[in-house]
Amino acid sequence: MEINCDLHIHSKYSIGSSKNMSIELLSTEAKKKGIQLLATGDCLHSGWLKEIKELEEIDDGTFEMNGTRFVLTTEVEDNHRVHHLLIFPSLSSTLDFRKKIASSSPNLDTDGRPNIAMDGEEIAQLAKDVEALIGPSHAFTPWTALYAYHDSLSSCYGDLEDYISFVELGLSADTHYADRIAELGRLSFLTNSDAHSPYPIRLAREFNRFHVKDLTYTELKKALLRKGGRKPILNVGLPPQEGKYNESACIKCFTHYTLREAMMHKWKCTKCGKRIKKGVKDRVNEIATYELPKHPSHRPKYLYLVPLAEIISKAIGQKSPQTKTVFKFWDALISEFNDEVSVLVDVDIEDIAKVTDERVTDAISALRKGRVIIHPGGGGQYGHVEFPGEDYEPEAEQKEKREGQMSLFEF
Repeated sequence: MEINCDLHIHSKYSIGSSKNMSIELLSTEAKKKGIQLLATGDCLHSGWLKEIKELEEIDDGTFEMNGTRFVLTTEVEDNHRVHHLLIFPSLSSTLDFRKKIASSSPNLDTDGRPNIAMDGEEIAQLAKDVEALIGPSHAFTPWTALYAYHDSLSSCYGDLEDYISFVELGLSADTHYADRIAELGRLSFLTNSDAHSPYPIRLAREFNRFHVKDLTYTELKKALLRKGGRKPILNVGLPPQEGKYNESACIKCFTHYTLREAMMHKWKCTKCGKRIKKGVKDRVNEIATYELPKHPSHRPKYLYLVPLAEIISKAIGQKSPQTKTVFKFWDALISEFNDEVSVLVDVDIEDIAKVTDERVTDAISALRKGRVIIHPGGGGQYGHVEFPGEDYEPEAEQKEKREGQMSLFEF
């Protein structure tokens, strides 16, 4: 069977998360999105653990509510500010890990994503001790990420490098970026949402599709390790240019710079004097093994998608994807075709045309065919997609940098 999974989200107990991030709402929103297996997120937090324990238990590491399966996950920050994603095989494993870090985590019960006064190797050892899977979160992001502070897996994880089984790419990177780095060739790539809100514009904006035999932790583990015929078969995510940190840019006024320009100006913005933050594209160029990506035989296709609400809002000329008008169009499509993933990926465009506005149909078709332009993000500001016919004029100072920009499927 094929399943869609989002393996990195946060709960209402994480700083900066929506208070609507409840298990019950997540279970219903995941179904609308087309996700069969969802991370719990924040499973080390005592308040969230209490809610998790109220779920129907399928096996030691798998739980269910409203037809949505959940697996136990958390994100932690080490003493070098690197974030790690952990996937636990059982509640007992989760509780054992929690006990091991309790004396080293000052905010274990005040933030869903706790800080741990240990380095990556020490955290990986504890994960191995309780048989949890571990890998770097959003590995290329210039804040709180593996390649922001390290040049290699071994620099972060030391002798536990071989225990790392996956790497999460993050919103500003994709398979083509990551497969320029030789050490990542053996690893499975994850594309997850890191959602702090339960709604479709955030939840599962990136997701994974796996071939498994059942919706369980055991089958998920086999898929991540690519054993017994189980494996990842599709990574789905935003175009990397749409990520907040794709290009090097000022963290205040968001003026974009080439790597050469940033270095020449000593990473200080010439317009406002604030810091220029190095983008993922430039960081990959610094540490890449290969000039062009070398995809191993096990690497699945990477599919670029944009949340349906964002497509609708642009197609019908709404300034926000969270208006009642946008929701009306979105709800009509979901009611007809069951979930968002089906609309964006699987349903024939002719069938979509029968139930929605021509402008929306044309926008979905343009996305599928790669006939869109991506205006890159940087410095903490998201990029955005421009659809054919959209009335948009880029800032004068960025026109030159955007000339000749590739279409969605040419990255």
